[in-house]
Amino acid sequence: MHDDSVSPLPSDTRFAGLRRRGFLAATGAASLGALSLAGCGGSGDGGDPKGGGTPQRGGRLRAAFAGGGAGETLDPHRANLFADAARAKALFDKLADYGPDLAARPRLAERWEANRTLDRWQVTLREAAFHDGRPVTAEDVLHSYRRIADPREAFRAKASLEPIDLEASRATGRRSVEFVLKRPTAEFPNVLAAFGAYIVPAHADDFDRDPVGSGPFRFVSFAPGRSAVFRRYDDHWDGAPYLDEIEFVVANEESARVNALLGGQVEYAHELNPTTARAHEGRGQIDIVRLRNSAMQAFCMKTDRPPFDDVRVRRAFFLIADRKELVDAALAGAGETGNDLFGKGYEYYADGLPQREQDLEQARFLLQRAGVEDLRVTLDTSAVAAGFTEAASVFRDQAKRAGVTVDVRMGSKDSYWSDILDGGTLCCYRSGAMPIEAHISQRLLTDSTTNATHWRHRDFDALYRQAQSTRDTKERAAVYERMQRRLYAEGGFLVWGFADWIIGTARTVRGVEANAPANTLDWARFDKVWLA
Repeated sequence: MHDDSVSPLPSDTRFAGLRRRGFLAATGAASLGALSLAGCGGSGDGGDPKGGGTPQRGGRLRAAFAGGGAGETLDPHRANLFADAARAKALFDKLADYGPDLAARPRLAERWEANRTLDRWQVTLREAAFHDGRPVTAEDVLHSYRRIADPREAFRAKASLEPIDLEASRATGRRSVEFVLKRPTAEFPNVLAAFGAYIVPAHADDFDRDPVGSGPFRFVSFAPGRSAVFRRYDDHWDGAPYLDEIEFVVANEESARVNALLGGQVEYAHELNPTTARAHEGRGQIDIVRLRNSAMQAFCMKTDRPPFDDVRVRRAFFLIADRKELVDAALAGAGETGNDLFGKGYEYYADGLPQREQDLEQARFLLQRAGVEDLRVTLDTSAVAAGFTEAASVFRDQAKRAGVTVDVRMGSKDSYWSDILDGGTLCCYRSGAMPIEAHISQRLLTDSTTNATHWRHRDFDALYRQAQSTRDTKERAAVYERMQRRLYAEGGFLVWGFADWIIGTARTVRGVEANAPANTLDWARFDKVWLA
């Protein structure tokens, strides 16, 4: 997932000062010899970063996130920003979600099981209820997935649900669904855990005024671009939250989030800069939680338009980047170098490829062969994410040494992510954690709805379907490696680093999970947080 930014905070006087990562198999089953899984949710092993204590009930926690301006929505199928995802997680549930190992873990699904040919999956729901008391049923699941797959819409999870034949899929009981697939799919549990694949009540459509979900909190109020207040749902299937209420506060600037935390106006500040964290870590005023190597950092090249429609230019840019310098300067060293591929350390990651190093002489040669020795490009960036503007400046200077002029253009924090999806040719980009399979399905297939590099190759799509349908893990890994080798050679993502995700909390906050890469189950999970 990527993130975006916001508008001012509420005019409420309380906010007067606020105007500112191998992993386990990701199949969701212990093995493909026994394609079933049963379990229950949980907060994981890490829990309280401050050393434990008995959870206490009560209080309101105020959490500051960057948001998306006045156009924000609580429609969970439209969630795209980190703030959207945190709010959706509080109000709604998915059938599954990703654990810290990026394996699918049961949520509303109590268990799942495949037939021998992997083209039919039986999913059994746990006993759960929506906030209005109605039970979560198979019909709600089918309605939700059919809504996401609506061809008239561009919901984020649509590409992930593509393997499902939703016309043929059916309820086989009040709490059981038979998913009929278009082809054998070994990693179907990843579909259930896909970003944005939330379950909503059948026929629900008013998500901003009175959203009804089955999540741990229920709706109280929502002011787009300003705040959202949710109250504890006592009958949640995974137990009632400790907090009475959670308030999501929009604070666009990192400095605003930090100042609000230091001033006691919020108790949780999402996404701090490394320099900020270093300045306050161990000082006793606030606590710093680091989600290690949680976010891919990249430059995104549009592969369907000049100059990046020429693979020689893309390869030249791969060689222009000094990745260590970018990590040291843009992330203040709080991360690891990348190698132009998503998912470092995740299952199926092609770690056998040589680490790419800066080679300005070869970059100049490739640009000359492409006939663009005096290339000038515009690099879109924004203060929308930590390190973006710094990375743009560093890369501009690196490119200059290869004879390339990079004009840095600042974009709107409110609309940056939508602006760069189809606009421009080169931009700063990032992503939270997800299985490599999910990254491919959502961003690198011809019909992916968030295909920012415009990488559209039917033979690549066919390889993805082959990987999905391959039962043997080693054989499936070989297909994914083949795909990644192609991306490494000619793709549009110049992945220069993997950043730590940094969160600041008040000293009174307990239960924030540190082993939770952004986008996973225990990231921004406020039902397991309490105030001491």
